[in-house]
Amino acid sequence: MKVLIIGAGTGGLALAHLLKQAGVCIAVYERDFAPSTDSGGYRVGISPAGSRALKACVPGELYDLYVATCARSPRYFNMLTEQLGEVLSFDIDDAGPNTLDGEKNVIRKTLRRVLLRGLEDDVFFGKTLQSYTNSADGSVIACFQDGSLATGDVLVGADGTNSTVRKQRLPEARLEDTGIVSLGGKIPMTVATKALLSDKMFQGMSLIMAPMGFGAIIHSLEFADTRSDPGFVARWPDFVEALDEDSVGWGVWGARQNWPQDPTGLSGEQLRELGLKLTRDWHPHLHALIQMTEPSTIHDIRMRTAVPLTPWASSNVTLLGDAVHTMTPGRGAGANTALRDAALLGRMLVEANQGRKPLVEAIHAYEVEMLRYSTEAIRESKKQMDASDLVHRPIVGRLQLAVTRGVMRIINAVPALKQRAFQQMMRVRGEN
Repeated sequence: MKVLIIGAGTGGLALAHLLKQAGVCIAVYERDFAPSTDSGGYRVGISPAGSRALKACVPGELYDLYVATCARSPRYFNMLTEQLGEVLSFDIDDAGPNTLDGEKNVIRKTLRRVLLRGLEDDVFFGKTLQSYTNSADGSVIACFQDGSLATGDVLVGADGTNSTVRKQRLPEARLEDTGIVSLGGKIPMTVATKALLSDKMFQGMSLIMAPMGFGAIIHSLEFADTRSDPGFVARWPDFVEALDEDSVGWGVWGARQNWPQDPTGLSGEQLRELGLKLTRDWHPHLHALIQMTEPSTIHDIRMRTAVPLTPWASSNVTLLGDAVHTMTPGRGAGANTALRDAALLGRMLVEANQGRKPLVEAIHAYEVEMLRYSTEAIRESKKQMDASDLVHRPIVGRLQLAVTRGVMRIINAVPALKQRAFQQMMRVRGEN
């Protein structure tokens, strides 16, 4: 069997590793012209379920490298007011050792570099898919914009939210605008920037719940210990310079109708000024973080989500990740669901390659299960970022915010309730 994978993102590369280890012939085609192309996005949050799925896909040595290139694992998960008052805070270390099942943060371009290791001869850059055709013998032919062709037994669209494969395979699939827009950036970790964070904020990840449905995230990323670790240097000398600088990342989001100005199309400098205007009544430290951010690192994002699909007739062309189930970052499930896809689809294709299951039947089994869990993830993620939610309204929203904060404060103050809520949070992250 030969499998053509369109897209060298997290899910596509994880699938490629799983198949290659099982002796399946693979070829990955990526539209970026070079592995180092910065296609946007700084941090990727990998849940316990995401780590387990990745471990099931890649060689042990590569998984070790992935763990080693992650930032220091967050210890706390904090819910704060816009004045940085604590509403609820969980100590993640209470769940046990932060190893395989711990929350992880990794830089997107570093993760890609890790996953490209061992696939140097199997990934072809500068290949933008134009369309695909099915041959009479059952094979599928990928046609690229440069005029080249590739033939395989299976075509997997792992080409992201604007997937060319999806547009041809499932023309009925739709994306919808949630009405939520955001902007975010990152700033180097210095004595001055670290001083803007409380100890729990520095050692964890913090979500801010502000009036009018506005929200924010603050996360610190540290790689200093890894960079100075002689064991890392000896084992992966070529990756020392790939480690990102320590930084503080931030993001702010809200319903488009509540923004002073639509951020779409603004320059980095204009986005920074908009962020400062939006947060003018927030804690001075949050204001300072935005003020100190280099404009070139600030970007805006329009939150879109896939409309859940109904089952379709399976064939030897399928999809994974954002290509089939784009979701908002409301649950932090996007990359983790793509890894789950890769592990499941890879297992099904290996069974087909070994003659234990007919090919289309194997792909159908994957699609049925993938649709089940991804539909739930899409809906749950949208609940967190939907401009039509009452929380974005002036009066009702403030009342809802007050009630939510009140409930969280009670949970934070009652150990039994806090433990139960924490276990539920870790269960959800563990099951993805």
